Amino acid sequence: METILVSACLLGRCCKYSGGHNRNEAIIAFLRGRHYIPVCPESLVLPAPRPPVELHGGRVVTEDGRDLTALYEKGVAETLARLGGASVTLAILKARSPTCGSGEIYDGTFSHRRVPGDGLLARALKARGIPVRTEEDIARLMED
Repeated sequence: METILVSACLLGRCCKYSGGHNRNEAIIAFLRGRHYIPVCPESLVLPAPRPPVELHGGRVVTEDGRDLTALYEKGVAETLARLGGASVTLAILKARSPTCGSGEIYDGTFSHRRVPGDGLLARALKARGIPVRTEEDIARLMED
């Protein structure tokens, strides 16, 4: 069975750093009738709300400079381990997130500047040959 990974916040789970969610009706419609697994590596290691983080020089840092890389890497590793033998064919992840962003992330200065790059989970999935798309990519596909 084909399986799609999806950022849990896009499904309405309150796991966003602020304690909120990023519920996306287009993603919910896209997933209707498909097998999917909600994921949130960040919530596996830190409760929400939690300090916002960005990637800077390959490290996961808070605005005040605390390095949380090891903790976030643990969340990614645990997410991957929980997949077991699932045949993942696609991942739909939250755009620009330090764990889930694909193709573009924030630059690590907390100034809302965007740079090319991938979040930790997106990078790990791509290394395994799994296509990664953001909710914005899927919305564009659905418009066409």
